[in-house]
Amino acid sequence: MATNNKNALVLRTVPVDPIASGSSRINIGKNERWASMGGGALLATIGLRRGGIGGALLAAIGGALAFRGATGHCPVNEAIGRNTADGKTETKVMEIHQTVTVEQPRADVYQHWRQLENLPRFMHHLERVEQLDAKRSHWVARLDVQNQTVQSMSKIEWDAEITEEDTNNRLMWRSVPGATVDNSGEVQFIDAPDGGTTIIATIKYRAPEGLVGEALASLFNPVFKKMIKDDIKRFKHYLETNTGPMNPVQERINPSLNEPVPSWQTPVH
Repeated sequence: MATNNKNALVLRTVPVDPIASGSSRINIGKNERWASMGGGALLATIGLRRGGIGGALLAAIGGALAFRGATGHCPVNEAIGRNTADGKTETKVMEIHQTVTVEQPRADVYQHWRQLENLPRFMHHLERVEQLDAKRSHWVARLDVQNQTVQSMSKIEWDAEITEEDTNNRLMWRSVPGATVDNSGEVQFIDAPDGGTTIIATIKYRAPEGLVGEALASLFNPVFKKMIKDDIKRFKHYLETNTGPMNPVQERINPSLNEPVPSWQTPVH
């Protein structure tokens, strides 16, 4: 990435390594899933009828096979990097890198980003962020969905947790296991000339598996590219002017967010 570009964005698709949140993923094909469910149910039935230690063992194996088929996830496949899911050879993730320089001190920039509930002020794709505790938060995002398959999911919610925090220097997060959205990210804050701050953001995103997940992924790839770029620019403008275009979704939900930041919250330079 060129160092003289203050607003650089690179979008690329890479294998998930490691998986963002550890949530389950489909790595076996449909035929294999049906065979696992059928065979598992048969073994479980035989085992329950037989009874005893041998029957219990058969029932346990059958249950594991049935679960494998129902979820489409095979731990053995994951361990050896094998994926036989209908035409897929590897799970993909969208990775976004963006760098922007803000004309504000590093401590102030970090503090504004760290106050997660303020993010919807300038991130227009977010409807709400609720801080659950010191590490965990609940996110609600809206999508401009035209695809009929995912119209019912135009509003998505997930929980995330901060995995590493170096105050004023770096912040890392990931979605919690089993979350609807599987994502992780890292933001670095570096001193820039004239008292400014360079933000280096890396965000990884993977849609849920299955038909709906594939539809969401097809929407997110192009949408995320522009969305992240615009939102980071709004963050820069918000900090440098203490104002900014109000998130139209937030304006309807919570008009008070459009009020100026109280003087006691305004950074002192």
